[in-house]
Amino acid sequence: MSDELFYWQREQESVEPSPGDEPSPGDGPSPGDGPSPGDGPSSSDGPLPIDVGLRDQLQLCLLPGLGPRSLSVLSEAFGAASDILRADSSDLQRVPGIGPKLAHTIRSARDYIDVDEVIRWCQQNSAHIIQRGEDGYPKPLEELDDAPPVLFCRGRWKAVDAISVSIVGTRHATAYGLEQTRRLARDLAAASVTIVSGLARGIDTAAHRAALEVGGRTIAFLGGGLGQMYPAENKTLAAEIANLGAVISEYAPLAKPRGGMFPQRNRLIAAAGLATLVIEAPERSGALITARLAGELGRSVGALPGPVNSRASQGCHRLIRDGGVLISNADDVLELLGPLSEPIVRGGESDANRAEREMRDGRELSLNELELAVLDQISPTGSSLDAITVACELSSARVSAIVSVLEMKRFIRRLSGQYVARV
Repeated sequence: MSDELFYWQREQESVEPSPGDEPSPGDGPSPGDGPSPGDGPSSSDGPLPIDVGLRDQLQLCLLPGLGPRSLSVLSEAFGAASDILRADSSDLQRVPGIGPKLAHTIRSARDYIDVDEVIRWCQQNSAHIIQRGEDGYPKPLEELDDAPPVLFCRGRWKAVDAISVSIVGTRHATAYGLEQTRRLARDLAAASVTIVSGLARGIDTAAHRAALEVGGRTIAFLGGGLGQMYPAENKTLAAEIANLGAVISEYAPLAKPRGGMFPQRNRLIAAAGLATLVIEAPERSGALITARLAGELGRSVGALPGPVNSRASQGCHRLIRDGGVLISNADDVLELLGPLSEPIVRGGESDANRAEREMRDGRELSLNELELAVLDQISPTGSSLDAITVACELSSARVSAIVSVLEMKRFIRRLSGQYVARV
């Protein structure tokens, strides 16, 4: 059992499902996880005005026991959600993995899910419902074979979030792990890299908070519904993240977190980042599951070494031994990202202005506002980091991190430790 599941189960004994009730990574929440009559406004006012296709998609993808993999197979067999909902039980059972029980659930979908209650909750709580393929759906997740058909989101996934790093680790973090997480996350966020994590205690919380402290963007993927924040003390943090990033879940808003939802959530964290960093992890840890999933998706994987006698770092040491990249600072992470697969998008920039800043080293690349501000202060003959810091009115640590990004992208070159020149 990973440390994430262990601590969650200790704290949730009153609602912990029995082993036979826990959903597998491909399963959805149970019927009781959806909104009950006492959980939100009454649906007696009639159906809410919403696209019929989205209504059918919600009706289908929130059904108990029907996970993303099964939905993908059903879509290949029948097409649209409306066609799946109208299919005969015998036809449904011809689809691999769909037995009599699931076929009956699909045929009786309206008995399980009150779509209007879900929609009302989202409207009243500033949550967006985003279908796969729509603007605002994280593009990296679309690469998954079992990509969620629908996501619930507070805040927004933006194009700039394509340049992101997932930071994960134990919930039972040491002082060393928390300190290193804050250092790495701050430097990366200051360099305009989006920080992705899972809003759990320990390393996740430290990573999110560090990104927010420097005004960076951060994305949190949940192992339950948006309305069932876990852990409860991170409710305020989630609101802050939504203001400068996004809080995202594939589960119905009032779905309570269950053991099987955490590894399912981890696949989204692994997919969202160009690289996954494991800061602290014992030998058996949910963070190592995320790292494995990232590797299987072709993402880079790095790990921070710790004291040789620290139980909390044994998983990181094993990961490094088995081929993970040893990470000690933000520059190591930027090198780990390698050539960027897509340009960083600068919102509001005209085509003419963008063209002037593109085509460096044979790659079309646009920079964000902070990177442009720093680059504008660097001359071809050389500029000191101190002068750039004063001109940009930024901290020296933030300027140093941004300079590292510009150097990696070959916009500038170092003349010495304190001087850089525009290429």
